[in-house]
Amino acid sequence: MRALASGVLSLCVAAALAAPAAGDPAPTDPAYTQRDLQNIADAYGRIDGPGGQLQNPAYLPALVAASTQRSVDQLLTQVASPTRPALTAGNVVPGWNVGNPLRAGWNGTRGLSQAVAFENRYGAQLRGHVYKPLPGAVDPYTGRRLRGPFPGVVVTEGSVQGSEGMYEWLAQDLAERGYVVLTYDVQGQGTSETLPHQPSPLDPVVGAGTLPFCNPFAAPEDGEMLGCPGVPFQQLSNFLVGTEDALDFFTSRANPYRGSLDLSPDPHPATPGRTTRIAIIGHSMGAAAVSKVQGTDRRVAAVVALDKLTGPSSTGPLDGSGNRPVVPALAVQSEYGFTVSPWFLSGGSSLTPSPSPEGPDPMRERESGYDAWRAAGVDAMLVVPRASTHLDYTDIPLVLPASRYGQDLTSVYVQRWLDRYLKHRANTRALLADSFRYLEPTGNGMWSPVRLEREDLLSFYYCSAYGLHTPGGVVTEGDIADVGC
Repeated sequence: MRALASGVLSLCVAAALAAPAAGDPAPTDPAYTQRDLQNIADAYGRIDGPGGQLQNPAYLPALVAASTQRSVDQLLTQVASPTRPALTAGNVVPGWNVGNPLRAGWNGTRGLSQAVAFENRYGAQLRGHVYKPLPGAVDPYTGRRLRGPFPGVVVTEGSVQGSEGMYEWLAQDLAERGYVVLTYDVQGQGTSETLPHQPSPLDPVVGAGTLPFCNPFAAPEDGEMLGCPGVPFQQLSNFLVGTEDALDFFTSRANPYRGSLDLSPDPHPATPGRTTRIAIIGHSMGAAAVSKVQGTDRRVAAVVALDKLTGPSSTGPLDGSGNRPVVPALAVQSEYGFTVSPWFLSGGSSLTPSPSPEGPDPMRERESGYDAWRAAGVDAMLVVPRASTHLDYTDIPLVLPASRYGQDLTSVYVQRWLDRYLKHRANTRALLADSFRYLEPTGNGMWSPVRLEREDLLSFYYCSAYGLHTPGGVVTEGDIADVGC
C-alpha cells in the first residue's frame, strides 16, 4: 500500500506538495488531481507527517520499551491462566496491542486504569481495562474540578484482529474529562480467549466447562449450543455479544470502578425511557454492533460509531438490517478504507471502492446511517475527517495508512458529543466550533496542545452534517463543511 502511494507521489512531487487549489475545481481540472494527490499523501500523515511517528524522535525508543513491557505482561497473564488460551495476533505478535507508546506513564499520572477479565455468555474469558479520573483531578481543558460519580462508556473494537490497546487513546482522553470507560477484546481477538467453554469429555469436573471446548457437531437436542459459538472471530455476532456482555460486566459489582460510575437515573434524557448515563462506542464491525445494540438495550443513552454508523437500510459487508435509530448518534466516517485510492475510485464505499468517473459523491457517507437517524427524528452528527482512513481510529505503529490529525479531531467530537448527551453541558455552538484545542502525547510523559482548525481538517469531498434538537425543542440542521449536503 505504502509503496504504491509513494510511486504515485514520485510522479508528481511538486503537485503533491502544493497547497490545495482555491475554490472547488472540477474533476477535469488538473488542480483537482493535484489536490487529490495531496490528500493521498496526507492519508499517511500519522507515520510521516509533522510530529508523526517517524518525525518524533521519542517515538521509536518508546515503541521498543512499551512493546517489550506489553508483551511480557500479556505472557505472564496467559501463563497465569493456562485454561484460558488466547490464540490471537494481539496476544502473540510483539507490539500488536501496544497502542500509542507515547502514552506510556498515563496510568497514575493523568488518570487511573486497571486490567479486568470477565466471561461472555459462552464461557470465554474476555480481557480488557477500565479507566477513570484521578481522585481530585481537574479537567485539563477547563480547569473544572472533576467530581464523581461519572457517566460511563463502553468501547467495542474493530474486527480483523483489532485489539483494545489500539483504542486506549480514546479511553484515556475520556477518563481525563470525567468518564469511567471500559475497553475490552471480543472473543477471539486481542488477549481474549479464543474458544468457548462447553462441557468437555476431558473436563476434570463433569459438566463444568472449565476447559476450552466446543462441539461443532452438537445438535440442539443434545442440550448443547449448536456449533462452536464465537468461532471464527470474524462475525458480527461476536461484537454484538461482546457489547452486551461488556455492558453487563460494566454495570455489575465486578467492575472495580463501579463506585465511580454514575448509575443514577438521568432526569433529562435525550431519548424518552433511556435514563442511564452510559454510551457505547464501536469501530468498524464494532460500529455495526453498537449501531444495532443502541436500538435494543435500554441501558444505552448515546452511541458513537467510528466508520461506520449503520442504519436499517444499510447494505454491504456491515449490513445494518433491522437497526432502529433510537438514541443520539455521532458518526465519524472516513474517506478511505484500509487502502488509499485516487478520486476516480471513490464509488461504492470507502471499504469497497469502485469506479467514479464523475468524482466523489458528497452524499456517500450520509447514506450508511446518518440519513436514517435524521429520518427517524433522532439527533445525529456526521463528521468526515479529511484524508482519513479506516485505521485513523486505531493506534498501530509504523504500518497502514492513517491521517495525522483524524484521531485528534475524532476525540474532540466524541468528548463534546458525550458532554452534550450524558452530562448535558456542551451546546450546539461547542459542536460547531471553527477550531478546537487538543492535548497530544509527545513522549517522555509530556502532553502538548495542538490547535485543530475545522476548515482544514474536514473532508472537501464528503458531507459532514448535523441535525440537533435545541433545548427549546427546535431542530437545527446544517452542512458543517459546506460541500453540498
